[in-house]
Amino acid sequence: MQQPSEINNPIRLGDALRSMRALLEDPDDTRLVFEIIEALSGNTGQRLLARLRRTESGSQLLADRGDVLPLLRDRTYLTSLPEGSLGRAYLAFLEREGITAAGLVEASETGRELPDTQLARELLWLHHRLRDSHDLWHAVTGYQGDLIGEGALLAFSFAQTRNPGIGFIVAAGLLAGPWARAKSKLEPLRYPDGSLAPHPRRVILEGLVRGLRAKFFPAVKWEELLARPLEEVRRELAVGAPPRYQPVRSHEVDLSTGTRRANPDYGPTQNFTATT
Repeated sequence: MQQPSEINNPIRLGDALRSMRALLEDPDDTRLVFEIIEALSGNTGQRLLARLRRTESGSQLLADRGDVLPLLRDRTYLTSLPEGSLGRAYLAFLEREGITAAGLVEASETGRELPDTQLARELLWLHHRLRDSHDLWHAVTGYQGDLIGEGALLAFSFAQTRNPGIGFIVAAGLLAGPWARAKSKLEPLRYPDGSLAPHPRRVILEGLVRGLRAKFFPAVKWEELLARPLEEVRRELAVGAPPRYQPVRSHEVDLSTGTRRANPDYGPTQNFTATT
């Protein structure tokens, strides 16, 4: 019996809007991010598979069904890697953010059932591959796991994948994020030393540009790059130098007004106003 060449994944705008409203109130709920992406992805996965097949590394990954997660879960292995390597930078990111490689696995379980076909198995592998490498993308691009860093990496990811679900989250963040809710223009966002920091929107939009210029990350064999110097990996993948920006955590922000709460690490309450 011939297997289907496509799997229909209808757009569920209502589900996406409900999850988006919840995400704007609780931007740390990663589960909601996956719900939105799943609701709006349509046939993005099948388009990405087609693009992977057009690249040598991507077709090899697809044939081998490469699984980087066991390495990313192995802290002993990551610790054994050279200082300055991608793997050590990834481990430092996990420790700084207080997360584990398994965290995204748990958050991404949507419960959607796929038919037992070759295409479905390939789509599931691709979903897992992109999910498991997400924090590697953080380490390579230099974006932290704060509100601005996640927004910028999502913009980078949208440029790489053209996934409408990711694009929807980025657009909502730009238009309705805390920096869009600021009611006064008294004080621009600053670094701890008092110097002006770029506006969050600028950082996020630059993430989009970086994603357009970079090599195709879904086809990267991350397993072969973990031991290599991070700066060398950045040059090879054409991501450029890590951007300098002032990270903003959700607990530092009044999400209803867009103002930052007083914080001993960042100084007095601030508003997100543009700087050039």
